[in-house]
Amino acid sequence: MRLVKCWFCSSTIYPGHGIQFVRNDAKIFRFCRSKCHKNFKMKRNPRKVKWTKAFRAAHGKDMTKDTTFEFEKKRNRPERYDRNLTENTLKAIKKIDKIRSAREAKHIEDRLKPNKQKQFAKDKYELDQNIHLVLAPGASEKVKVVVPGEKSVQNEAMEE
Repeated sequence: MRLVKCWFCSSTIYPGHGIQFVRNDAKIFRFCRSKCHKNFKMKRNPRKVKWTKAFRAAHGKDMTKDTTFEFEKKRNRPERYDRNLTENTLKAIKKIDKIRSAREAKHIEDRLKPNKQKQFAKDKYELDQNIHLVLAPGASEKVKVVVPGEKSVQNEAMEE
């Protein structure tokens, strides 16, 4: 099963899905949905449209350089079936997927780290400005005071 990438948004197109546009110079453009095709016809640049993978890569939001991406290369040479090779390949795919997801999580964490410090500074400033709105932790709780000298009516009836 051959999976191809959308020319505009770089998402995966499965067989029987999407459309193809062939230009007069025989250049083939594949689109996953009409949204991508319409953006292409409007001559929009995928690097300037925020929801595309090209934008995310260009602005440092997604990983672009990683050794795990080299496994996704297109290979036109058919391999002779070998059960052991297939089994080892499937195991390797799972390992590579775990490695890639861990690296992506680390990349996102590193990307968001400076924002955490800025947000902390903003929150601290806002707290300093509006400290009069903050209540003490025990201020909202109601305290019940029990007077030891009084007994309830039920307790007296039970004692008799």
